[in-house]
Parts: sequence; C-alpha cells; structure tokens
Amino acid sequence: MIISGPSGSGKGTVVKQLNPDKGYALSISVTTRKPRVGEQHGRDYFFTTEEDFHTMRQENNLLEHFFYVGNYYGTPRKYVEEQISQGKIVVLEIEVNGALQVKEKFPSAVLIFLMPPTHTELENRLTKRGTEDTGTIEARLKQALEEVPLIHRYSYLVINDVVQEAVAKIDAIVAAERMKPIRCSAEIDKFLNN
Repeated sequence: MIISGPSGSGKGTVVKQLNPDKGYALSISVTTRKPRVGEQHGRDYFFTTEEDFHTMRQENNLLEHFFYVGNYYGTPRKYVEEQISQGKIVVLEIEVNGALQVKEKFPSAVLIFLMPPTHTELENRLTKRGTEDTGTIEARLKQALEEVPLIHRYSYLVINDVVQEAVAKIDAIVAAERMKPIRCSAEIDKFLNN
C-alpha cells in the first residue's frame, strides 16, 4: 500500500497511527535530506549521503527513487520484499513519481492519495511546522500543484482533515481490498477443494 500526497498533507502523522496489530509494516525511506528536529535515523528515515544513495541506486537496492525539492529519496528493496513474503501490508509513504514506479513493479499495489481539505490548509500546515524556510515552503506548494492532477492514477483519495478519520478510512480501504477475489485465491481454492 502506498500513501502519497503533498508535503504537509499529514502522511507521516497518519502512517504512524496505522496499527501494526492489523498487519501493517511501515517501510522506512532513505534520503539525503538533513533530519528535522526530533527525527531519528532508522526510525523516521535512513539519512545518507548523496554518494551512498547513488551507490544504492546503481546496485538496484532501491524499489524507487526520486529527486524532490533538492534531496534524493528512495525505498530500500530488501525490507519491502521480506515483509511481503511474511504476508504483511507494507506501507510506503512516498511521493507521486516514486509511487508510480513501484506500481509498475507491483501491479497489485494499492495507491492512496492523502491531502488536506484545501490548498490554504496545506500552506498553513507547512508554515506552522516551522521546519523550512519560505523558499522551501513555496517549492513544496508548487510541487503540490503538480502532484494533485495525478490523483486519477491512484486507487483512492483520502482527505486528511481529522487524523483518526483518515486512519479509519485507510483501514476500511484495506478491509475492502482484502475481499477482492484477486486477493482471495486461498479461500477460493479451499472452497473448490473441500
């Protein structure tokens, strides 16, 4: 499952509220950006140098990668594949271009676009978090306007006005996806063979 949306849409907040007891396994992205206050290496991101990032990319150790507002981001392949093999719902919190790269490699991936109710609210959130200068905020707002038209490439749209409601909607999406016949081959085989 991939959750994308503009910077400031609340992706990180929502993803952290997904209950691992429901089978969620959160993927940790690698990035060349500097940690924000309170972020920890290995918990929020794997922070790395551009040189090491390019080595990971050349060695095909990333499922996807993208240059976003001055920094590189990517999804480590090994962890995702291990979690899928264990039957987990791997949650990737990544930007739109990365999501579309992963969808090509994993056609059954469910793409969820998360966004605040208005562009004004997005700007307020970016400003209130106080982690970036005005130029970076403007770049993120511009990027949001480029991402939103790609919503039609996603399976679902979730408006994040109230975090717990957004989490409940994602849980409902997962429940519905689990009932699709394409994901129920074991149950179908059991019925046919018993």
